[in-house]
This record gives sequence, C-alpha cells and structure tokens, in this order.
Amino acid sequence: MKTPDFIIEIFLQPGEFYWGDSDTRIKTLLGSCVAVCMWHPRLMIGGMSHSLLPARGNHAADDLSARYIDESFELFMREINKAKARPQDFIVKLFGGGDMFKEIWQGSGPSVGEKNIAMARSLIEKYGFTLKAEHVGGSGHRNIIFDLWSGDVWMKHASN
Repeated sequence: MKTPDFIIEIFLQPGEFYWGDSDTRIKTLLGSCVAVCMWHPRLMIGGMSHSLLPARGNHAADDLSARYIDESFELFMREINKAKARPQDFIVKLFGGGDMFKEIWQGSGPSVGEKNIAMARSLIEKYGFTLKAEHVGGSGHRNIIFDLWSGDVWMKHASN
C-alpha cells in the first residue's frame, strides 16, 4: 500500500493507548510490557496499547487505563463499537512480554512478562479477535512500528 503524503507519528509511552486511521504510524518500545496492535483492513482504522500489567482489579467504567491489559481491551472495544465494526474483522498482532531481569528474577511463579502474555492471549480469544502474528517472551526489548495505512508492523528485537 502507498504511504500517505502526510503521516501522524505517535510514540506510546508505557500505559498509553492510541486509535487512529490510515494516516497514522504508532511506535513504542517494550520490555516486559505488551503491545496489542489492532487493524481493520477495510476501514483502515486501528490502534495500539502499551500495557504494563495484566489487571488492577476494581475500577470505574470512566476510569479506564491502558496501563492494564484488561482495561486496554475495553478501550479497544469502545473504539470498535464507535466504528460500528466487529472484533472478528480486526487483525491483531501481539508483541512484548520479555524477561528484562532474568538474572534477578528467581521467583517460583511466572514473570510479569509471562503474566502479561497470558492475559493478552486470553482476552484476544474472549473477544473473538483474530491473532495474526506475535513475537512474545524471551529476553530483551522490542522496538515496534505500526503503520495504519497498511496494517504492517515492523519489529526489532534486541536480546539481553
């Protein structure tokens, strides 16, 4: 697909969410956080979340935060409903959940990254999205670039 003449570039910090249309490029940098990228190929709309933790528990409906994966999916659903679209028509790509402190983490349970990956995968299935691609787990960080005019996601992974 042709790159638009004018591009809006957005850089997501941890805990942020952005939804846009075909003139948008979204970037982020991930460690143990996860990014969910959603794109509708016909409507040429979509967005990305950069979430730090699986869930926070109780929250008010008007107090949603993309810091939490479960709440970021609620933010996605708000945008999808505004567009009068269906979750199954979106292509989803999942990134991140890396183990940034493998040498330090000696816990007996799953790491934060592993918990984030599990939550994101369960919500993708729960809402009926199509998971097209993922690059999750392992160690190190990931640079993500998501072009909403094509649905392409570019990822560079640097291991620890």
